[in-house]
Amino acid sequence: MSTLELTGAAVKVGGRTLWSGVDLTVGAGEFVAVLGPNGVGKSTLIKVLLGLLPVDAGTVTVLGTSPGQTGHRIGYLPQRRSFDASLRIRGTDVVRLGLDGDRWGVPIPFTGRFTERGRQAGRRLREVIELVGATGYAHRPIGECSGGEQQRLLIAQALVRGPELLLLDEPLDSLDLPSQAASAALISRICRDQKVAVVMVAHDVNPILTHLDRVVYISAGGTACGTPAEVITSETLTRLYGTPIDVLTASDGRLVVVGQPDQHGGH
Repeated sequence: MSTLELTGAAVKVGGRTLWSGVDLTVGAGEFVAVLGPNGVGKSTLIKVLLGLLPVDAGTVTVLGTSPGQTGHRIGYLPQRRSFDASLRIRGTDVVRLGLDGDRWGVPIPFTGRFTERGRQAGRRLREVIELVGATGYAHRPIGECSGGEQQRLLIAQALVRGPELLLLDEPLDSLDLPSQAASAALISRICRDQKVAVVMVAHDVNPILTHLDRVVYISAGGTACGTPAEVITSETLTRLYGTPIDVLTASDGRLVVVGQPDQHGGH
């Protein structure tokens, strides 16, 4: 069974069609990126998969049922938020919010520690923090962690319930290049090793290009789905934008899109 499937999916917001004709099937352990310029509805696709917004046409199935019915089986990381440097909440407490954050308040240290449920929660926290490589700083205040360290802890938060689908909304935004590369490699490893399907909204494809199975490209002129080699081409992007687009490969393997109306450096 596919983790998620969209057939002829279309969405309207405020009476305006953001995108239409999206056909996508994602299986366990597959990594998919949602690309395109600002304002075309990339994050809206995540909202559809979460069941927060209905489709205007077509069908959407998530984990074998309608969107919004299997939230406990989905890990979600919204667009990056920064933590104030003075914030004293520990990284472990931030991760634990993914486990029991639907209850009121921040977990009190040692509460329930000696119950079976508390011991299971403690084991799971240690497992997922180790999985993302954050053991060395997870007990520090989150405000004292670097941007890359904070992002690893937030990824751990999204993973702590053992999801089958991971939805990430621009998780690499505001990170420096080394942190982008490290985070992309981490997400890819989790995707493959844990057999978690990943759908990531991204502005720049380059940090994740070598890890991707498929791409959903959304523009004002339409959508395209396929492998990166099929979608990120001069021919396809020229069709989507209705203006001549050149896709060039730099000496380091990065893709450079020339002529894109909403161009931002790399992809």
